[in-house]
Formats: sequence, C-alpha cells, structure tokens
Amino acid sequence: MKKIVGVFALTCALASEAIADIKVGILHSLSGTLAISETTLKDTIMVLIEEQNAKGGLLGEKLVPVVVDPASDWPLFAEKARELITVQDVDVIFGCWTSVSRKSVLPVIEELNGLLFYPVQYEGEESSKNVFYTGAAPNQQAIPATDYYLEELGVEKFALLGTDYVYPRTTNKILEQYLKDKGIPTEDIFVNYTPFGHSDWSKIVADVVALGADGKKVGVISTINGDANVGF
Repeated sequence: MKKIVGVFALTCALASEAIADIKVGILHSLSGTLAISETTLKDTIMVLIEEQNAKGGLLGEKLVPVVVDPASDWPLFAEKARELITVQDVDVIFGCWTSVSRKSVLPVIEELNGLLFYPVQYEGEESSKNVFYTGAAPNQQAIPATDYYLEELGVEKFALLGTDYVYPRTTNKILEQYLKDKGIPTEDIFVNYTPFGHSDWSKIVADVVALGADGKKVGVISTINGDANVGF
C-alpha cells in the first residue's frame, strides 16, 4: 500500500512539474512566400528562450517552445492558433508577420482568450486586449520616412509600391492623402500593388523610372512583403 501511495505521490509531483512549464507557441511560416521573413523570427525566439532558460527560466519555470508552420496560408494561421491553444495548451503565442495573418488569427485568440505578441509594424485601426502590438503604426514609421524624403532629400514625386493586402493598402491610403496635404499633385504619386510572391518587376520599375523622366527626384516607399523583395 505504501508503494502505491508513493508511486501516486511521485506521479502527481511529475505532473505538477510538467504543468508548471511555460509553453510558448511560435506561429511563424517556415514554408511558402513568407518563410524568408518569418523563419528568422522563429529562430530568434528559439534563441531567446534558450538564453532565458539558461538564466533559470521565467518566474522559476522553464520555457518550452511549441513550433508550428502555418505555411504562409491565412486560414491555416487560424487553425494553427486554435491548435496551439486548445491542443498544445500554450500560455502565449508569438507569431504572424502580415496583418492579414494577424486578422485571421484574431477571432480565435479572442474567442479562446489567448495572448498574441505581434512582432512587426502594422496599419493601426485595430486594438485588442488579447494582442500586444509591438511594431510601429504609420504615424510612427511611414510618415517620418516620408517627411525625411520631403525635407532632407528634396523628393518631389513618390512611388508607393506594396503587396496587395490590408497593411500596404491602408498605409498607402494614409500616405497618399498626407502627400496631397503637403502639396504633392495626384499625378506625381504612383501607387501600385502586386500579389504575394510577385517576381517580374520590369514594367513596374520602368513606370517608376518614367515618373522621374522630367528630372524630378522620385522617392520609393515600399510595403512589399515576403520573397517578392528578392526580385525587387
């Protein structure tokens, strides 16, 4: 009987120790068009977890990474977020790279009362108690960059080039109006969107060059995302 009680106590202790681990979900694309951007983030989080565990963990508990691959697929981001919370029982998620992936995940995070750390700039116009938005909004990044073009470099024409999803479209809408308010004519603002994974930039680059054919300086503000940047 004593042996049974002892085994039961040991089992409970081990179970308690396992539960005490802090599980960190890592929701970044390791394949597909966004892997070029997100794999580095996954690697960074893994290194930080290793370093923190070497210092004794967090609150005396070990950090345990749980890595999934949403494969640059927006619906899969939502599925993997649900899996991390309901199956893997993670305490927090670090993940997403684009606003479209974040917006896919958001309803799941809010429904299950999870916690997401979003690591990159975003378009603003969204707030959730379940998300830490760690990146800059347009007024903190894109607007200052535009001011630098105008005030320091004397740029007179602008090419706003973006991947076709919510962040570039919202940011460029803000920038286009900002430039008009600064006195830049509509015809001196070139706006173009391309799909994820776009690779043939010859015509778009030619259009940008043509914009400056009169000798005026052209500034390019890029919100191009993923592996499309390689060709660009």
